[in-house]
Amino acid sequence: MSPDSMWSIGELAERAGVTVKTVRFYSDRGLLPEGARSTGGHRRYGPEALDRLHLIRSLRTLDLPVPDVGRILDQEDTLEDVVAGQLRQIGSRLTALRWQEAALQLLQDCAPEERAARLRLIGAVSVPPSTAPLARFWRRWLPPRLPARLVSAIVEHSVPPLPEGPTPAQVLAFTRLHAFVSAPCSGTGNGQPAAHRPDGGRPAVLYDGLVEAYALASPQLRSERPPHAGEALDCFVSAYARSRGARDTPAFRRRLSGVLAADPRIDHYWKLAAELTDSSEPTPGATHDWLCAALDSEMARPAH
Repeated sequence: MSPDSMWSIGELAERAGVTVKTVRFYSDRGLLPEGARSTGGHRRYGPEALDRLHLIRSLRTLDLPVPDVGRILDQEDTLEDVVAGQLRQIGSRLTALRWQEAALQLLQDCAPEERAARLRLIGAVSVPPSTAPLARFWRRWLPPRLPARLVSAIVEHSVPPLPEGPTPAQVLAFTRLHAFVSAPCSGTGNGQPAAHRPDGGRPAVLYDGLVEAYALASPQLRSERPPHAGEALDCFVSAYARSRGARDTPAFRRRLSGVLAADPRIDHYWKLAAELTDSSEPTPGATHDWLCAALDSEMARPAH
């Protein structure tokens, strides 16, 4: 086609059902290359421009940014990749909106005298919220020089997943959990159990054993069985004994029962974590308490 027999910018706009301003906008950004110029220097477009303009409008209807549309048209990115990225962004925005909605409901439903304190808790948390402060808390809490794979496993089991559609109560639980882990850690040994300090044996051996003991005890908690002696308790005690190079004897169990009773507690963390997840899966804190109770129960039985 000669330039003079091609469509003008107005004719293309009319055929596509858009304004001349829209055609000029996409042309100026290189998304809609003109076919030629008329003898008078006016833009001219061939039939392929109409198809391309329809495709551009379809992509923009999906709210894809103009640069992404350009990469798709130039085949620098596939449509599947761009759509996947857009879905991730939308998911993040929806999660943020759900958390904001639940936070607003939390403020709306609370007593007036509670509103200022809850607003401070909510204001300290990003939206959508992040569990990074919880992970940092555990990396500070854990003893130094643990193997990286063990640290990752402990953090994964100790940091609760965030619900995508939280209730107001879950928003409150998370904001309180965030405040708890963000507060300065005080007390002897940074508030850590004796097993974390140099005189507490070999922490890596201990935590490897605890991970196994918690896995054995979790089904007992899910079945709501009371604390009792058995394989889980034996594994639990063995972890402490092996970390100290000791043998699992009745005398060791009595000493261990006393040491565990005196250890600093973070029950508040585990209570809030359970409220946040609203799951039947026991937290590591609940599992640890069950095993400690099983040990105490065993020590309370009269010797034969």
